[in-house]
Amino acid sequence: MINRCLAAFGALLAAMLMGGCTSSEQQELQQWMAEQRNATKPKVDPIPEPTKFSPRAYTEEGSIEPFSSQKLTQALKRDSKQETANAALIAPELSRRKEPLEAMPLDAVVMVGSLIKAGQPVALVRVDNLIYQVRVGNYLGQNFGRVTKVTETSLSLREIVQDAAGEWIERTAALQLTEGSK
Repeated sequence: MINRCLAAFGALLAAMLMGGCTSSEQQELQQWMAEQRNATKPKVDPIPEPTKFSPRAYTEEGSIEPFSSQKLTQALKRDSKQETANAALIAPELSRRKEPLEAMPLDAVVMVGSLIKAGQPVALVRVDNLIYQVRVGNYLGQNFGRVTKVTETSLSLREIVQDAAGEWIERTAALQLTEGSK
């Protein structure tokens, strides 16, 4: 019983001591924050005046009016020529039969060797632990990649891809011989 009373008294004494320390520290903190608030002056730059719009007269009398049907016709002709050029580039690729290595992304294909077969250079490529023979004219990768050159150490190909504007363009890619690959 006495132990309980002493424990309760000790806890009450400790709480009172802690409360006394906290209030003075808190008061010091609030005083410091008030000083900082008063010492800090915000600086706001004024908003610049808007520029005055000054309309100008249309002086291009001899040129095509920008809102005329003639201007629209020229733009449509230019777009149709680009679409025709794009269609001519991709159409043969869409109409031919796909080769097995076109199902694999180019980064999954590894060149592991080369040889000469019937007087023609042949690249040996590995995909999924299978070795394939690739010659000039074969297709490789998912971007309509056609092999254009085979050397002892590399394989070059021409791919047809879409650029940021959605236009079909040609680009070159290459695979280098990987030595010591398993």
